[in-house]
Amino acid sequence: MKKVKIITMIVLIILITMVSFFGVYTQVQNRMENQVRDYALDMDLDGARYVRLSVNKESTDVIKDADGNEVETDEEMTDEQLAENGYTKESVPNNSEDVLTVENYEKSKEIIAERLESQGVGEYEISLDNETGDILVQIPENESTDSFVSNMNTIGKFEIIDAETKEVLMDNNDIKLVNVMYGSASSTSTGTTVYLDIEFNKEGTKKLENISNTYVESTDTTNTTSEDTNTTTENTTNTENENTTTDNTTSTEDSTESTAKEITLKIDDEEIMTTSFDEPIENGKLQLSMGSSTTDVGTLQDNISQASSIASVLDSGKLPIQYDVISNEYVLSDITNTHIEYLAIAVGIVLLVGLVIFIIRYKVNGLLSVISFIGLISLYLLVIRYTNVSVSIQGIVGIIVTVILNYIFINKILSTIKKSEDNKKLETVKEGIKESYKEFFMKLMPICISVIVFCFISWTTISSFGMVMFWGIALIALYNYLITATMLKVKAEK
Repeated sequence: MKKVKIITMIVLIILITMVSFFGVYTQVQNRMENQVRDYALDMDLDGARYVRLSVNKESTDVIKDADGNEVETDEEMTDEQLAENGYTKESVPNNSEDVLTVENYEKSKEIIAERLESQGVGEYEISLDNETGDILVQIPENESTDSFVSNMNTIGKFEIIDAETKEVLMDNNDIKLVNVMYGSASSTSTGTTVYLDIEFNKEGTKKLENISNTYVESTDTTNTTSEDTNTTTENTTNTENENTTTDNTTSTEDSTESTAKEITLKIDDEEIMTTSFDEPIENGKLQLSMGSSTTDVGTLQDNISQASSIASVLDSGKLPIQYDVISNEYVLSDITNTHIEYLAIAVGIVLLVGLVIFIIRYKVNGLLSVISFIGLISLYLLVIRYTNVSVSIQGIVGIIVTVILNYIFINKILSTIKKSEDNKKLETVKEGIKESYKEFFMKLMPICISVIVFCFISWTTISSFGMVMFWGIALIALYNYLITATMLKVKAEK
């Protein structure tokens, strides 16, 4: 029974090691793919997308009427047409001189950073040239990077205007918060609809209530009257005249006509929708459906992604300056896979020597501890992958430190047991393990506290070290209690 327990644990360790180091492959179409998740690497190991934003220096032609009001037209007008209508054309800079200030440069940088954070880009670097206003952004390279880049220089101008007079009724200053929500469009609907939920501030809530009371559908009822004129038919037969008269007939019909004052919602001068309200909105929230209701997972994800992008832009505020993306390129890290492989080989050789020393010094207990040690490393690498820990250079250092700590801890257990005269008795082994746990983790307490603090630091390189160390220390405590200690206790059983 004792051998069965140990063999079972050894087989389990072998399986974990095979999965961790070699993977699990399944056939996908005509190729074999590893189903084990890959490591999430930091920018200093995986490279980064470098995006440079430059202040837009172009101008836009604006048509104005005789009163100086801007005229919107979909067609390009000739000089003759302009003169006929009394219009003039002016070339207006997209960024006027008065907005090109250091304060607005800084504000633009903050807004871009906020957009990246709201979209889940935990790791990024952003720098500003205070003289030119140029902004350089570094973000990780993944399937969402292009979407992040497209949102960086989006102005984010939000307007609700009168559809007829073009009067601006609400703008960005009225927005408090923008969220993405989704659910069934109705109780009978089987599909899911994605909504952009715009919550307005106190002043915006009042404006929305007034607008929703004014821009509503209304029905006008009119009376239509029809009247038949007198009709006289005269029939003459010999000497007798017969007059037949038809009286006036009047009929009235009710006609109902629906009319509405409408508003237009625009984002960056692009019309999103034109509508009116069915009822007053008093809660200060406006929900806009993104796409139609759907049961297709891919379409739903696209709708959510689109809504999330708009929410991120609106929630962060309007850029005070219009920027252009002048460069967008992926730059490889200076640290290649070869460098990492060399480091792994060097650490592996040192670790192998240490494990051989375990076997020589502690015999069977040392051999069982070596097998358990390999299992811990394998499980540790899997945990790092599946907890989405971003591995940086500091994270690699954390992995090495964890391996060293585990080596010290196992050596402490084995040496404590060996020092006892009755080192082959079960009670002695239990006492040695208990004593080692108490002494080791009491000394490790300051490190544990520091590691937890590191986990909550926004700087990714430090948080990477903290997260790697956190899972490492947790595994040292839990895994060795369940596996290493159990193997040593089973071996000591009579």
